[in-house]
Amino acid sequence: MTYFDCWVEVAGALFSQALAGEPELGECLPKPLGAGSFGWAAVLAGDVEGRFAVLLDPAVLETPLVGEGMDQKAGWKELLREAADAAAGELLARAGKKCRVASFEEIAAESQVSHAFQLRSGDRTWTILVRDELRTMAAEAQPEAAVKAAPGTGAQAAPCVRPQPPGPGLTPGLTPGLELLLDIELEASLRFGAREMPLGEILDLGPGDVVELDRHVSDPVDLIVGDKIVARGEVVLVNGNFGLRVTEVAAPRKRLESVRCLF
Repeated sequence: MTYFDCWVEVAGALFSQALAGEPELGECLPKPLGAGSFGWAAVLAGDVEGRFAVLLDPAVLETPLVGEGMDQKAGWKELLREAADAAAGELLARAGKKCRVASFEEIAAESQVSHAFQLRSGDRTWTILVRDELRTMAAEAQPEAAVKAAPGTGAQAAPCVRPQPPGPGLTPGLTPGLELLLDIELEASLRFGAREMPLGEILDLGPGDVVELDRHVSDPVDLIVGDKIVARGEVVLVNGNFGLRVTEVAAPRKRLESVRCLF
């Protein structure tokens, strides 16, 4: 399972659900896009690193696929960013490879492409091109051990010992044996804000009342595990459900403090 495989599944489902007309995504033969093509490139970091670019047919802007009265280009940007993040999550869940979208950059053209897709809605079709420049870091070749000469004998090659990559989700430098705890399920919750209220006001609450929180709508929300903040980000919709697009995370050791009761 590769990031590309995950992206194809995620993008296909996302386009069908989020775009008007429920268009279908399928692979096709590549063909040049017209002038004005546009798209974005996700730069990934982690167990999978590199660049993953998606380029769109400019004709897709002529149809309000992301909604009537909406900025079509801005809508596509949000949709492709959501697909990039969701594919990273799927890759972790299915293959144990951890990666994140480190940056998301607008592009206008690509000299080469890896895959081509056709987005079809009714009798309308649009071309989507993908350039996959990702590599799995664990698959990178390791340098061979140096050749050592034993006294009084000819040169002999020492056995080549290749370091083993950390297991899924492990971060180098964490406590040995931690992998024994990685399958333990913990409850995580999002905190949008808080407010202190007198008991009398709480008892007086009724349907239609509004409780103002101490956080502005543009402020990031907190991901809480135990009583610790392990990450912050912005709320997104994923297949009709609320989700969190992570923008900052605590250091691994800080995140482990949220489960210190297990040690």
